[in-house]
Amino acid sequence: MSFSVVKQDGVTVVDVEGQLIVGNRQELKQKVLDELEGGERRFVIDFRQTGYIDSSGLGVLVSLSKKIREQGGELRLSGLNEDLRTLFELTKLDTLFRITHTKEEALQGL
Repeated sequence: MSFSVVKQDGVTVVDVEGQLIVGNRQELKQKVLDELEGGERRFVIDFRQTGYIDSSGLGVLVSLSKKIREQGGELRLSGLNEDLRTLFELTKLDTLFRITHTKEEALQGL
């Protein structure tokens, strides 16, 4: 599991590779919070290379969304595979996040 953070068109893009689970969720949270504390307000988390997110991973995403919104920012998710899209729909989290098929779609208008 690895996370890479890059700036693209003034947006902080976090690529998640592998699974987002209890063992690594804090690493993702800290990377995003560090960027938020550094003044960044627009985020895309790309799950194109992710096959699984457990409940603790979902919890971290909800927590990050709340913190980013409190700071006047926005968090978008991209690249969810069919299983992950279904997970977000079943948990109604698709109503909390703007979810796009590609990173490029997520960056539009952000």
